[in-house]
Amino acid sequence: MLLDRAPNNSWSHRVAKKAKKTVRREWTSAELRALKKHSKDRTPVAKIAKEMKRTEGALRQKALVLGFGLGHQR
Repeated sequence: MLLDRAPNNSWSHRVAKKAKKTVRREWTSAELRALKKHSKDRTPVAKIAKEMKRTEGALRQKALVLGFGLGHQR
């Protein structure tokens, strides 16, 4: 536990925040088809991430594993 000076010059205790638990979801065949279509259409990765509710890193990693490019590095 760390002690820290509060704005009113009194001492307070600072407690570490809990990390958010990672939730892993399996890839469905429909999601894989959509990812491949987005790759062919050259859709920006940020837009795909919002639509599929997955991180950009997860999308890039899955595309790498499946053997096709995603984003600007192709």
